Amino acid sequence: MASFYRFATLFLFFFSCFFNTSHSALVQEQPLLLKYHNGVLLKGNVTVNLIWYGEFTPIQRSIIVDFIHSLGSKRASPLSAASWWKTTEKYRGGSSSLSVVHQILHEKYTLGKLLKTTHLLALASKMNFAINSINVVLTAKDVAVDGFCMNRCGTHGSSRGSARGTYIWVGNSETQCPGYCAWPFHQPIYGPQTPPLVAPNGDVGVDGMIINLATLLANTVTNPFNSGYFQGPPTAPLEAVSACTGIFGSGSYPGYPGRALVDKTTGASYNAHGNNGRKYLLPAMWDPVTSACKTMV
Repeated sequence: MASFYRFATLFLFFFSCFFNTSHSALVQEQPLLLKYHNGVLLKGNVTVNLIWYGEFTPIQRSIIVDFIHSLGSKRASPLSAASWWKTTEKYRGGSSSLSVVHQILHEKYTLGKLLKTTHLLALASKMNFAINSINVVLTAKDVAVDGFCMNRCGTHGSSRGSARGTYIWVGNSETQCPGYCAWPFHQPIYGPQTPPLVAPNGDVGVDGMIINLATLLANTVTNPFNSGYFQGPPTAPLEAVSACTGIFGSGSYPGYPGRALVDKTTGASYNAHGNNGRKYLLPAMWDPVTSACKTMV
């Protein structure tokens, strides 16, 4: 059976943080410790296949492709997307190098604009599953997906049968719920209403997708078949990046993503450089060496 990851809502994140702060004398927070469950991780050269469902502009597609290639770049300077990705090497050793190999465009909405989880798996199956591959389904801003904007911004899981592979789904939330799935580039639906940050690539929906895609890629390589690194029940695990929800830089707290760099020309916030001059704001990742959420700045 496919295993699924569902993002925790911002509301629950804000609530839990405030509750644990105001009741610190009565409630002891559970330590953040992702346990290794002796399963297979994705290591070596990992193939990423993209299935674009709905209408994406060439610029939007290039932002996301550049991001994935940035993670696999051999030039891992301190403030680069590749440096962020290198934290995954600390999970049982070895490295995962990502590269986009195949892409399929489904611009005619052949399954409609209201998709269920079974549709996502069907789209992911358009590419052959393989042990060291990730099939990524990306849905356009006018496509509604079951649970999207209510309890998830994306999903990762694994295929059934002998051809064992993994897949990811991420939706564009620009018109449906930017305050839920594209925060901090939009004011949050719940919690403190701090001013939003300027999206580094000038596209709130796609820059939000980058955050969720980064989260799910890291979660997938470190827990591909629900037997890798996670904390809590396997049906609702805290994983490499989902364990650090809402943290993008040092000094973060509920409603404030933490310290970020600011582009002097555009005013955009970012914490990592990518290929082709791209900039990205990447979430914190749990570091198994320090047992803490690691930020870029």
